[in-house]
Amino acid sequence: MSDDEDPGRGALRLLSAVAVRERAEEMLGLGLAGRLGHWRVDLDRLGACADEVVRTIRESYPDLDVPFHSRWRHFAAGGLDRWGSVAEARAWPGTREKARAAFDLAILSVLLDAGAGPAWRYAEGRTGETYARSEGLAVASFDLFIGGAFSARPADPFRADAAALESLSVLELARGFQVGPDNPLVGLEGRASLLNRLGRIVAEAPAIFASRDDPRPGGLFDRLAEEARDGRLPAPRLLEALLLPLGPVWPGRITLGGVDLGDTWRHPSIAAGAADGTAGLVPFHKLSGWLAYSLIEPLDEAGIMVTELDGLVGLPEYRNGGLFADTGVVQLLDPAASSRPHEVGSELVVEWRALTVALLDRVAGAVRDRLELSPAAFPLAKVLEGGTWATGRRLARALRPGGAPPLTVVSDGTVF
Repeated sequence: MSDDEDPGRGALRLLSAVAVRERAEEMLGLGLAGRLGHWRVDLDRLGACADEVVRTIRESYPDLDVPFHSRWRHFAAGGLDRWGSVAEARAWPGTREKARAAFDLAILSVLLDAGAGPAWRYAEGRTGETYARSEGLAVASFDLFIGGAFSARPADPFRADAAALESLSVLELARGFQVGPDNPLVGLEGRASLLNRLGRIVAEAPAIFASRDDPRPGGLFDRLAEEARDGRLPAPRLLEALLLPLGPVWPGRITLGGVDLGDTWRHPSIAAGAADGTAGLVPFHKLSGWLAYSLIEPLDEAGIMVTELDGLVGLPEYRNGGLFADTGVVQLLDPAASSRPHEVGSELVVEWRALTVALLDRVAGAVRDRLELSPAAFPLAKVLEGGTWATGRRLARALRPGGAPPLTVVSDGTVF
């Protein structure tokens, strides 16, 4: 067997931003050729879509000083810099300790960030405000974290220890997220199981997660800090550093050559000729990509500059995907399909997500042209934040009660 035919090598190729982008581009090519089973693509509408995104950016950021798309934006929901206030008040032993804590918080909160469903809400005691969806999940996970729910050391709440994660129960998570008969959270059991698996994985990989402390997700900071050269680390490496060790966290997914492929799904028309076992496989790695974006700021605060930002890809979730559906850039061949729920692994959803990744690159270029900014000045991380995600939400709120997405995707709490 040649290297090109080795399933293990093929699996590793799929655990990269390059693979996500390449296979998304292939899906877009099929869409433009009219060869997809569920969607048509109309690039003539991309300009109007870009105009909507620019409108959102100019309204929210008239000076065009847009922050990166990351979980840290949600921790500041309602204009309150929760992490900044807490971190500033704490006497950290050193830069690394603060960075590990920030990594712990970001990793846990992102893994808990799959869609909450339309009915769930979180009432924040400190402000009296109530939040839903991503902001609610962020504030709830933040409160759990600073309250020591993930720490095995009562005197040191700002950490997430492998042992505490392994033993976390569904009841504890439900209590922290204020779940009840009148406040249901989609995928509660799946979220708890995901954190349990995370704890086991972290405990079993001390070389990655425990080089300078007890096993904890934030130990990944030390591993990445060691890889930095002259204080610089390429962004695609963040994603790769997450995908291989955290692959087993995802339940019941595809494996290839003994490697867990995480957020990877099947579509028969993609890479049909691949000889390395990857034929028909479409990687997305949405939560891992969201996490990679969310690790940039803690690294920067620790003195490590993240480079090659556009080496990461756009996030294939329902706000970005909804942007293209609601502006007509992508259109269902069967409009009645919008009224039915769809499994995340269905061909319809796989096509939608892949088209979203490829079209985010296209709309990013159109947005920069309109703003007269270069990719270096306005990387994809800013386009997403400014941006496509906010515009997708704005359009959804204008078009459907409660701002629901244009498609209902059945979630187990571990994908979106």
